[in-house]
Amino acid sequence: MTWADILTNGWDAIRSHKLRSALTSLGILIGIAAVVLTVGLGQGAQQQVSKQLSSLGGNLLIISPGSSTTGGVRGGFGSASTLTMADATALSSPTAAPDISGVAPILQSNSQSLVNGSTNWTTTVVGTTPDWLSVRGRTLSSGTFITAAEESSAAAVTVLAADTASELFGFVNPIGQSVTINNVPYQVIGVLASAGSDSTTNLDDQAIVPFSTASQSIIGGTNRTSVQTIYVKASSPSTLSAAYQEANTILEYRHGTSATATPDFTITTQQSVISTSTSVDGTLTSLLIGVAVLSLVVGGIGVMNIMLVSVKERTREIGLRKALGGTPTVIRRQFLSEASMLGLTGGLLGVGVGVGGALILPHFMSNPIAISVPWILIAIGVAVAIGVGFGVYPAARAAKLSPIDALRSE
Repeated sequence: MTWADILTNGWDAIRSHKLRSALTSLGILIGIAAVVLTVGLGQGAQQQVSKQLSSLGGNLLIISPGSSTTGGVRGGFGSASTLTMADATALSSPTAAPDISGVAPILQSNSQSLVNGSTNWTTTVVGTTPDWLSVRGRTLSSGTFITAAEESSAAAVTVLAADTASELFGFVNPIGQSVTINNVPYQVIGVLASAGSDSTTNLDDQAIVPFSTASQSIIGGTNRTSVQTIYVKASSPSTLSAAYQEANTILEYRHGTSATATPDFTITTQQSVISTSTSVDGTLTSLLIGVAVLSLVVGGIGVMNIMLVSVKERTREIGLRKALGGTPTVIRRQFLSEASMLGLTGGLLGVGVGVGGALILPHFMSNPIAISVPWILIAIGVAVAIGVGFGVYPAARAAKLSPIDALRSE
């Protein structure tokens, strides 16, 4: 008997019990669909994190001040005022930091009210320098960005993010218009292109002003001379580590940090954040895949159960095949082919359900679901393997039946 004959006979046996075969494949279908969706959710979450972090700007280092202590109570990292504009200027030196291509100090005020006529909108006002645009990897949809002359003269100008401009001006072109911040009119000179959001901030809802303007007119007080964050851009991905070392050395020297003392600043990289987020997503994905594998095991047990029933029902057929010269190997292959077809059918249908869910579910939830072709192929292979693996015992029982005993059975 050829392989074609074996497969044809196996398919005929499956078709003769359509409902039973469909229910048997259902367990594998659910398991495979769960694997496809689970892996898709995990990879989609990782891609979303990477996309959000890339919106911060390429090859980015984020320098934050250390913690403060007030009345014996220690604040968290970033609560102190240990970074200054002089630090940012020192980091910009091509001699001391040749691998740093851009530096953007940040001084921001949250919950500032911007007013345009009778319309008002509360947002974050960010004071920074002209390098901010390239360091953060942002682009303009219209207008211009802050210039060095506007920074040095503390000009009352602002660049609005996409959502902020939309809330204040609607469909009217905001370029050349004015918004009022702290009772001071600011001319809108540009609008940023949409960039979505990072892990904590809506990047499309903010107003950018010159650093000197924010220091003198918006922040004021004792905090006007400090810098809340310094964004540092390395010249290339390969020089990110060198840029980190240069920034760390410069700040340690400027702040008089000894080898044994704890620095009053922290430097983080996108890679460390991505690595942490990916690790968390990977752990959750592995956990969910484990649950899906349990579903596949249950489906495999269903295949074994049905194949044992099939062997019992077809005992006389098996005896007749053996009496006509069918070897145990041929009998074994016949039942293994049926089991593998059940697994393959459930696997293909499960992949279809999983891919369909990956295309439909993102419309009803905030998380994207990635479609991974390698995992789809692995899922199909696993489905067939489960069918074969759980079909071995029933096939072996069928192959061991004695022809005389099989023909004698009722």
